[in-house]
Amino acid sequence: MHTREAIAALVPHQGLMCLWEDVMQWDDTRIVLRSHGHRDAAHPLRSHGCLRAVHLCEYGAQAMAVHGGLLGQASGAPVRPGVLVALRNVQLYVDTLDELEGALEAQAEVLMQGEDSQQYVFRIEHAGTLLAEGRASVVLGPAA
Repeated sequence: MHTREAIAALVPHQGLMCLWEDVMQWDDTRIVLRSHGHRDAAHPLRSHGCLRAVHLCEYGAQAMAVHGGLLGQASGAPVRPGVLVALRNVQLYVDTLDELEGALEAQAEVLMQGEDSQQYVFRIEHAGTLLAEGRASVVLGPAA
């Protein structure tokens, strides 16, 4: 549906830091994305040769950013940059992502959307197995 290049045009994350490669589906309240980049030796979040599960929180936050960018694009409204201010109820079910063959898939769903803030729930899976889940809150800045 949307490629990495199209996704990068919607969010501030560029190059390899744009973690999602494909938007599989989305609507006003939910988005599903896919990525294979977690196995890349040049992954920007990799340290000491390892990509840790805690980085799935960044995958979840970027899923929110992509959703917000798509909503802004669809409405014609300028996209407002967001600042991640809170993670809650985060559960990690693996330690690292290095040995996972195939794609990661994320689902993010809007729980609350105010004029200046958003709250989403996110889930990251691999081959039908839940890797991480949680809630994230974002405060929106002025339109760019």
